[in-house]
Amino acid sequence: MLETVFRRRSLAAIVALAAAFSVGPALAQLRIDIAGVGGSRIPVAIADFRDESKSPQPIAAIIRADLERSGLFKSVDAPGAFSETSVPVWPEWRARQSDALVAGSINRLADGRLDIRFKLWDVVKGAEIIGQAQAVLPDDARLAAHRIADVVYEKLTGEKGVFATRMAYVTKAGRRFSLVIADADGESAKVALTSPEPILSPAWAPNGRELAYVSFESRKATVRIQDVQTGARRVLADFKGTNSAPAWSPDGSQLVVSLSREGGTQLFVINRDGSGVRRIARSSAIDTEACYSPDGSQIYFVSDRGGGPQVYRMPASGGSAERVTFGGSYNISPAISPDGRTLAYITRVGGAFRLSVMDLGTGQSQQISEANDDESPAFSPNGKLIVYASRAGGKEVLMTTTLDGKIKTPLLVTLAEVREPAWGPFTPQ
Repeated sequence: MLETVFRRRSLAAIVALAAAFSVGPALAQLRIDIAGVGGSRIPVAIADFRDESKSPQPIAAIIRADLERSGLFKSVDAPGAFSETSVPVWPEWRARQSDALVAGSINRLADGRLDIRFKLWDVVKGAEIIGQAQAVLPDDARLAAHRIADVVYEKLTGEKGVFATRMAYVTKAGRRFSLVIADADGESAKVALTSPEPILSPAWAPNGRELAYVSFESRKATVRIQDVQTGARRVLADFKGTNSAPAWSPDGSQLVVSLSREGGTQLFVINRDGSGVRRIARSSAIDTEACYSPDGSQIYFVSDRGGGPQVYRMPASGGSAERVTFGGSYNISPAISPDGRTLAYITRVGGAFRLSVMDLGTGQSQQISEANDDESPAFSPNGKLIVYASRAGGKEVLMTTTLDGKIKTPLLVTLAEVREPAWGPFTPQ
C-alpha cells in the first residue's frame, strides 16, 4: 500500500477513479467566483485601461479579480475615458466612496511589445502613490496585470502581493495524469508532465525553478525533481519500497521524504543531489507528509504513533516528537504559514474532511470550511491565503480562502479532476 495511508485517497482509489472517469480535454479555463462576506475591505476604483483592446488580456479586469480574491479589497465602479495621464477630480472620486484609484493605458510599440502604464492614487489624501511602466510581449500581458495588482496590494497594505506567483497541481482526465503549472489565479495553465500513471505531492523548491514530486511511471513510487523551465528531470529517491511525500528545506539544500526502505514508512532527509540519506524518525508507526518550519529548525509531520493519524513536530535534525493536534481522531496534511504562526491541516468530522487552521502560539483551532472533501492545503508565500483541493457541484476544484474562511474563491476546472495544489514562492521579476 502507498505510504500515504492518512490521505483521503489511496493509490488504489486514484487508479480506480482514473478508470471510471472518461472526460474531454485535461485542462479547462479556470474561472473565479468569489463567495462569502469579508470584514472591512478597502474600496478601490480600477478604471478600464485606455486602449485596452490592444492587449490580448483584459488588464483592468484581472487586477480587479486579483485584489478581490485577496479578501482585502472591494471594487468601486469607475467610468471609462480615464487613464494615468488624467487628472482626478477628488470630490467626484470621494463621492464614489473610493479610497484608492488605479488607471492606465496600453500602447503597442514598433517591436510588437505592449507598453503598459498605470498610476495609483490615494483618493482620501488626493495624492499620487506610484506610477510605473513596463514593456512586455503580448503573451506576458496577463503576468503584467498580476504585477500591477501586486504593486497596488503592497502599497495599500504594506504586505507583498502574490498575484504574480505560480501554482502547481495535478489533474486527471480519463486515464491521463498531468502536472500543471498555472498563474496564482489558475489561468495560463501549462502542462509540465503527463503520464498514464499517478503523479503525487508536487513541492516547489525555494528558488521557484524546480518541482519535486512522486511519479509512478516506473510502476513504483519514486521521487523526481523537474526544472520547470527546461523540463529536465532527474530521480532523487528510488530506493527499495516506496519513496514519497517530498518537502524542501527552506534553504533548498535538502528535502525530507518518506521512505520504506528499512521496513515501515519513516522520515529521511536527503540532499538535493540525492546524496547523504539520513533517517531522522525512528518509531514503529507510519510517519509521513512532512514539512519544514519556515526557519528550518523543525519538521511537522503526520504519524499514527498515538493510535490514529495526528500532526506532530520534532527537531529537523531528528529527536523526540511532540503531538500538535488533539481535536478529533484524524488530522492530516500539515502546512505551516510563512511566518510560522499558523498550521493549516485537514481534519475529519464524522465522514467529512474539512480544512482547519490552528494558532500555534495558543493551540486554538478553527474549521474554516463546511465542505466534505477538502485536502492538501498550502499557504500563499505572503501567508494571507490558503489554497486547497475540494469538491463543488460534483466536481473537484481548487479553492483559495482567507485565513478566517470568509472569502473563498473556487478556481473551477470543468472537465478534469484537480488535486494536490502547491503554491510557488516569491521569485525575482
